[in-house]
Amino acid sequence: MNNIMKCGFCESNNLHIFVDLGIMPPANAYVKANEAETYFPLRVYVCDACKLVQVQKFETPENIFLDYAYFSSISRGWQKHCREYSEMIISNCNIDKNSFVVEIASNDGCLLKNFIAKGIPVVGVEPAKNVAASAIKNGVPTFCDFFNTENAKKIINEHRQPDLIIANNVFAHTPDINDFAEGIRELLIPGGIVTFEFPGLRNLINEGQFDTIYHEHFYYYSLTIVQKILIKHGLRVFHVENLPTHGGSLRVYACHEHDQTHTINSSVENELEKEKNAGLNDLNVYLGFDKRVQQIKKNTLNYLLKCKEEGNRIVAFGAAAKGSTFLNYCGIKTDIVDYVIDETPYKQGLNMPGVQIPIYPLEKLAQDKPDIIIILPWNWKDEIAKKINFIGKNGGKAVTFIPDLQEHVFDGTML
Repeated sequence: MNNIMKCGFCESNNLHIFVDLGIMPPANAYVKANEAETYFPLRVYVCDACKLVQVQKFETPENIFLDYAYFSSISRGWQKHCREYSEMIISNCNIDKNSFVVEIASNDGCLLKNFIAKGIPVVGVEPAKNVAASAIKNGVPTFCDFFNTENAKKIINEHRQPDLIIANNVFAHTPDINDFAEGIRELLIPGGIVTFEFPGLRNLINEGQFDTIYHEHFYYYSLTIVQKILIKHGLRVFHVENLPTHGGSLRVYACHEHDQTHTINSSVENELEKEKNAGLNDLNVYLGFDKRVQQIKKNTLNYLLKCKEEGNRIVAFGAAAKGSTFLNYCGIKTDIVDYVIDETPYKQGLNMPGVQIPIYPLEKLAQDKPDIIIILPWNWKDEIAKKINFIGKNGGKAVTFIPDLQEHVFDGTML
């Protein structure tokens, strides 16, 4: 228990260890070879009072997002997800050329460009200057700053209140969640809607997804806690969808609390019931997670060390943040993994944070023909499989370790 730290939502100081992943650098802090790095504890707590799961904060958002290495458009799977979302929301929520759309954490404009293509006015909010510059270059109007109540007012003054606010995978990145939720309430037009997407805590616990934890993810949410946060700030959840993205995400639809145009449907109660049945209201479920994670680490190292003893050459694919957490927690360095393949030019030529494993483009894989490829972003394994299926011709195979160890043998076209 930590009696110094306070819960980021309810301010209770009755916090318990959820999982301790040790000491490591920020997950997206890619470095040059032998460059000095800054390390912080990656320790996660659960609040006994409200059950919010939260990271002990050591690094500021300003430093984390000063020069960010994640660009949404790199993933074809995410491009497809964005396209399908835009088509759905435009059709279902009557979004048209007279509407106004704001996306918080709009990254390089991967999602908003779908609205622009249909003549719908948009503005993105993106704090990372390098990423925001890429969006602007691609024709996506972008407000380069963090979202909060103060900046919500600026957006209204410079534009107007939006009919739709999109907040995909940003709620976790927000250190002051009460200010963030209040900013949403301030910004949203009466009768408008906001949609949030975030990896679901139920899946994280059930499948041991510890690698989705990193310093820039300050919070980990269930619908139960999100509903409490939004209610406190005058917003009401009326619909929920389960998504396959990021190993299992929730898409939550909300509106102003007194908005009678959006009625609460059964999906909300259904998800709340699933979370209750999964034990998310029971502290003991949270306290057992650390042992589950330790077992995944043991299984991973036992497998990889056996493969090395048998003379196999091992590489990894996907220099994603989850890969950084996974490699650092397991202590996997170049004595086990020769290099990591990634298609993001921004990362190529640099090393993975902490473990200092070099990052190369896809062409390196074709040249070397390794025996085993660890797919680090296991949530995109089907997409990645299509890119690396050629290693099957040489007897190579892929492996994932979450939720459990799985070997994937290629038949020349697919896993």
